[in-house]
Amino acid sequence: MPRINPVNPAAATGETAILLAATRAAFGGTPNMFTTAANSPAALDAMLGLFKSLGKSSLGPKVGEQVAIAIAQANGCGYCLAAHTAIGALHGLDAATMTSARRASAPSAKTTATLALALAILESRGGISDATLAAARNAGITDAEIVEVVGHVALNVYTNYLNNLAHPVIDFPEVPLAHTA
Repeated sequence: MPRINPVNPAAATGETAILLAATRAAFGGTPNMFTTAANSPAALDAMLGLFKSLGKSSLGPKVGEQVAIAIAQANGCGYCLAAHTAIGALHGLDAATMTSARRASAPSAKTTATLALALAILESRGGISDATLAAARNAGITDAEIVEVVGHVALNVYTNYLNNLAHPVIDFPEVPLAHTA
């Protein structure tokens, strides 16, 4: 049961209505995470801006979704894990690749290094070691891509924390979180 009531798009007014219409246009609907964020137009606008900007990143949508899956798993966000697994499939990721992303593993060495970098950034709150940064660069990750990984981590921390706090109803096919020992 949601801990923060979502905003009904049909009843929204003003800037909230405009932002929810933009959400519908961008995503083909208004997922519950967005209607929850719509309680604050400023928060929803920030979220939409990050999604729009990072959607144009050089990492591309497949890597971006794998980063989102890895971060959702690490943060225990069932909503985002379900959402990004569904979106990843829309971008052509197969089930095995998305399952591997939950463990920071991917078919390509560069994507595996990108996922490892994302989790290192998450776990260290950005204070990664020189060795971790060097490993990312040695795997072919450019400075632009490193900055974009930080952006993806930040966006996913934002959405994970909002969902973990608010408990919106998951409106994507549910994916059970893997439990680590």
